[in-house]
Amino acid sequence: MSLGNIDKVETSGASQQTAKQDKLGVVGVAASEAMAKTDAGRMGKYKTIINNVGRKHGVDPALIAGIISRESRAGNTLQNGWGDWSPQRNAFNAWGLMQVDVNPNGGGHTKRGEWNSEEHLSQATEILLYFQGRIQKKFPGWTPEQQLKGTIAAYNTGDGRVDSYDNVDAKTTGKDYSNDVVARAKWYKKNGF
Repeated sequence: MSLGNIDKVETSGASQQTAKQDKLGVVGVAASEAMAKTDAGRMGKYKTIINNVGRKHGVDPALIAGIISRESRAGNTLQNGWGDWSPQRNAFNAWGLMQVDVNPNGGGHTKRGEWNSEEHLSQATEILLYFQGRIQKKFPGWTPEQQLKGTIAAYNTGDGRVDSYDNVDAKTTGKDYSNDVVARAKWYKKNGF
């Protein structure tokens, strides 16, 4: 099963809410590219393991880099590998560069490997591929590129919250998750991943 070609996926890029994180004066693809570029130096430390995981699972390394950039800013937002603090639970919800959801009321995954390890990236990529299968079954009439965008949205919000292609990001963080990740991934692909 192919995830589709990231270069052919339509994207509007980051929303104003997401662009505000970096106090950017632009939104859309330009904002996503600026954030990916900001993360590029840190991302370079992980290039070998990203490429290894991409080869192992048949996933474009640029997509993995795009998710890492969006989820943890290439590790910059993490505290000892943890992110997504929940005041209600008084605990972190997610682990590692790709922010695997460990919240028992969310993804409920058990962390594997160190936060910046190949084992962690492999686990997160397996979760992405799980959602690929769910999206392909749910939307068999979508093109492979539409399914890829839906898969990315599902990685953030779950496949049950992806209702249509026209509103694929309606229930994602910032209402732009897949659009932002796609734009960042395209930037990484043009810049060596």
